[in-house]
Amino acid sequence: MLDAWREEPAGLFTAGEWGPAATGGRRTTRDPATGAVLADVADAGPEDVGPAVEEARAVLEDRRPGSWWAATPSARGRLLWRVADLLAEHAEELAQLEVLDQGKTLATARGEVAGAAEQFRYFAGAATKLTGTTFRPSSPVPTHAAPGARLVASTVLEPVGVVAAITPWNSPLLMAAMKVAPALAAGCVVVLKPAEDTPLTSVRLVQLLVRALDEAGLPRGAVSLLTGGGAVGAALAEHPGVDKVAFTGSTATGRAIVRSAGRPGGHLPRLTLELGGKSPAVVMADAEMASAVPGVARGVFANSGQVCVAGSRVYVERRAHDAFVEALAGVAAGTPLGHGLHPGAQLGPLASPAHAARVAQRVADGVAAGAQVVGSGGPVADASGGGCFFAPTVLVGADPTSPLVQEEVFGPVVVVAPFDDVEEVLAAANDTDYGLAASVWTTDLRTAQRVVDGVRAGTVWVNCHSVFSPELVKGGRRTSGWGVENGMEGLAGYLEAKTVCSLV
Repeated sequence: MLDAWREEPAGLFTAGEWGPAATGGRRTTRDPATGAVLADVADAGPEDVGPAVEEARAVLEDRRPGSWWAATPSARGRLLWRVADLLAEHAEELAQLEVLDQGKTLATARGEVAGAAEQFRYFAGAATKLTGTTFRPSSPVPTHAAPGARLVASTVLEPVGVVAAITPWNSPLLMAAMKVAPALAAGCVVVLKPAEDTPLTSVRLVQLLVRALDEAGLPRGAVSLLTGGGAVGAALAEHPGVDKVAFTGSTATGRAIVRSAGRPGGHLPRLTLELGGKSPAVVMADAEMASAVPGVARGVFANSGQVCVAGSRVYVERRAHDAFVEALAGVAAGTPLGHGLHPGAQLGPLASPAHAARVAQRVADGVAAGAQVVGSGGPVADASGGGCFFAPTVLVGADPTSPLVQEEVFGPVVVVAPFDDVEEVLAAANDTDYGLAASVWTTDLRTAQRVVDGVRAGTVWVNCHSVFSPELVKGGRRTSGWGVENGMEGLAGYLEAKTVCSLV
């Protein structure tokens, strides 16, 4: 199952060729469910960034026939559609590779591979829809103009340039597709830097992209790949040859990117940042509990809670609170853990021993501060061979000012609290520094709209949670990010508008 992606050495891909890191370093990847070694890949360092960016810029600025610049929008669209076909053709291989490298269940991985293919299909269609406008401006005709002359203006959409796409470890393939597809549709060139712990599906994606570029007769250098640690991402963000940084990850790293971009003498690249979240789920007493309970559970426990929009704060109208908590704890207790390739597993492991320890410590600190665990939950030492497993955990009675409520846990951990009216729950829902997503569960459309209007979040779901599609714009408020991804609005972030004003 791992052999297919090794068509090329697991090296860096720069200047249209696969090769080693400058230091020759390699990085080992492991299956988080077992700790077994999967593979080793090239371990890039900051010294690899400069040459990669310079080669990418050379491809961007090449104006010769057959260059990336010369590729028509329809040619770029056909390229992206072909990549989608290749992702579909290799879907099972990619899904199993994602399970082994990241730990999620096979069902979840299959859904994300399909989602990645849909990203490429959506932006394949969008490539030919990038049109400007022509109009007559309101400005008076200059006095030096010849009699009868007039002003005509137009806007032209151009690619922003070299894009550094820096992706997280929780959904590696899907997050890469969400950045690479719109960037290529816009005519940009991309330097992809996947998370150091989960690079394998990104390696495979680039292999398939290169195949599609070769088939289309387009330059391979439209995409580059740097596998390595955080120092590589930092060097990309600081490099003056990078025109845009598209980053998904922690708020702390997002702040560092902003500081780098805004430092004295910095080159001020365009930024799209999807950062942390602490998303609330609001459950009214009139909600259809038969769907609300499993829907909320899926919204927080999917991918073992390692999802930026996980609904890890649940507020339930007081008269329904106790029954809801009992039902949610029952779902948690009945969720089987195991290796993601095991047919019966509904939750896989956490990503690493270090991350599992952080999640366990956050829960322990919350309990020490007064929160109570309902039923079972917490670390599981012996599931499916001794990986980094953590059972779904439901807590009540947490201090609303505690880190358990205020900060991202990124594990299968949910805090439930009661409320009495909509104003109270909106105040609680908005009482964090984040604003990524939220959901409301109710049969009353008027109540749903009050919550939608009042919650400060980039996405609000009604009677569902964690629903994604390429045309659904996603972005964060406050410390959850800058800019948006998906949809034509997300594509606009990879474009610059140039105004042309002519006296004719």
